Parts: sequence; structure tokens; C-alpha cells
Amino acid sequence: MLIIRRHNTDPYFNLATEEYVLKEIRDDSFMLWRNAPAIIVGKHQNTLAEINVDYVKQHNIKVVRRLSGGGAVFHDLGNLCFTFTQKGENDKLIDFRRYTEPILEVLIKMGINAKFEGRNDLTIDGRKFSGNAEHIWKNKVLHHGTLLFSSHMPNLSEALNADPLKFKDKAVKSIRSRVTNISEHLKDPMDVLEFSSLIETHIMGKNPDAVLYELTDEDHRKINELVQSKYSTWEWNFGYSPKYNFRKILRTENSGTIEFDLDVREGIIMQIRIYGDYFNLYDTEDIEKALTGVPHNQDAIRKALESYKIGDYFNNLTMDEFLEGLF
Repeated sequence: MLIIRRHNTDPYFNLATEEYVLKEIRDDSFMLWRNAPAIIVGKHQNTLAEINVDYVKQHNIKVVRRLSGGGAVFHDLGNLCFTFTQKGENDKLIDFRRYTEPILEVLIKMGINAKFEGRNDLTIDGRKFSGNAEHIWKNKVLHHGTLLFSSHMPNLSEALNADPLKFKDKAVKSIRSRVTNISEHLKDPMDVLEFSSLIETHIMGKNPDAVLYELTDEDHRKINELVQSKYSTWEWNFGYSPKYNFRKILRTENSGTIEFDLDVREGIIMQIRIYGDYFNLYDTEDIEKALTGVPHNQDAIRKALESYKIGDYFNNLTMDEFLEGLF
């Protein structure tokens, strides 16, 4: 088994690294890694329905889709992630208990009453500190999980505080749980990097064949290619979302009430209707036509409407206010 040491905290790079290791490195592996503030959404989720768009934009939080299913999670530097990749027989690859057991062993040795509960969670006193997911590729499994160690809980709550009334779709929905940080239960204080070292040492002790491995320049080159072609792209992180209907009512002081109704497929606005009690100089059908076939993306919408004066279609409305109604 390779113990792959990772130091990069860029979410795009880290999610790309998982896919690269799964598909390009033959040996079984274990990795510990951290992300700068980011939201990681499940493969089958509607990204916009899982995030607080305004908060994410205001705090410049990256949003990245992962290979595995399950719900959306917030990462910051107080959250430690772990990943196993392993070969095996197809009917024995899915095994959440197997890959979370070493984590529980470390915590129990530290005097923390941690347990495996439900389908894929680790808890302390009934509160979740680790969610886990798996992805199968050929005869290999990628198992990864979060370990809330000293995450900033208000950020976690706000970043994932999406409005459920805006979307109608068949995408997998996240289930919010009561959560806790591991650091709150320690008898002797330590930081997240010290905790990471304890886990790495324990994994190496359980696997006599374990070898430390640093990503090479060639590994980095190929991972960065995957970042550019997939993990940093709007098409993967947002456009991959299932078909959905988006509805929002925008109430403005100067323009009145405007209601937006969008049908979106593969991230593209297939149909848009705009209603309301606003006054207008020009017919808003022009705006509807201009946005049909445009990605449900702020930059793309702004570009599609750069030749239109929004205030002429919705009395005194600014472009920024208009965009607020579409997200």
C-alpha cells in the first residue's frame, strides 16, 4: 500500500488527485488531505440546489463535484479528509465499515466514544463528525470521508443553507445532520496536523507493506491536466446537474415583483418565463429569447445580455438585481 502524502489545499487539485490515483496508480493507496474553504457536492446532485449562492460568491468559496454519490459537504482547513483506493472482487468492494474502522480505532485509543452509525456516518454522542462515500471503477473502490476536527461551524451552516423552494428536480438531496468537531472531545489538545500524523502512523502500523509516496512532477502534470479539463470547469461542477426547474420571486423597491421560472437541462436554460407587476419600456420576451440556450451561469447570462439595458425591460432594475433573481 502507498501512503501518498499530499500538501496541496486547492479543492480542484485534490478532487482531481483522487481520480488520478484511482485510475492511474496500480497500487492500493491511502491519503490524508485538506481543502481550503470549498463545497464538495455529490456526483448526482443539482449543485445550485445545494449551496447558498450569495454566501459562496461573497466568500469566494470553490464548488467542486466529486466522483462519488451522496450529499454536499463543506470543507475548510479544520476538516481532514481521508481516501482509500483498493483493488478487490466486485461484490466485496462496497464496505463502509472496513474503511472507517482504522479511524475509529485511533479515536477510541484517544478516549473518544466514536461509533459507526447508519449507512455511512461516524458519530460522537449521536452527533456526526464524518460522512463517507464510495465510487467503483472497474475492479477498484475509492472510499473517502470527511473528519470534522476544528471546522468553523457557522461557515458550514451558511454555505450549505440553500433555499429548497427554488428548485424542483429529481436530484439526490443532502440530509442535514447534527454535527460536532473532534477537537471538542479531546482530553489533551492537539491541532489537525498532529491528528493527521496519528492516523497516518496507525495506518502504517496496520499495513506492514505500507510505503510513503510523494507525487512526482509527472503526477502533478497529469493531475493539473485533469483540473483544467474537468474539475475546475463549470460543465462538470454545475452543468453536470440533472434536469431541474428553478423558480424565484424577486421583490424590489423600484421595479416591483418579478417572478422567474426556468427549465434547465445539463446546465443549459431550455426555457425561461418572466412574470410580475413591473413596468417596462420594451417587451421582456426579448430577454427570454436572449437567455434561451444560455448556461445557467452568472457570467454567461451577463455576457448574453450585455447589449440589453435591463432597466428598459424592468423599470429601474440593475443587472446585478436581475442576476439575483436567477440564482
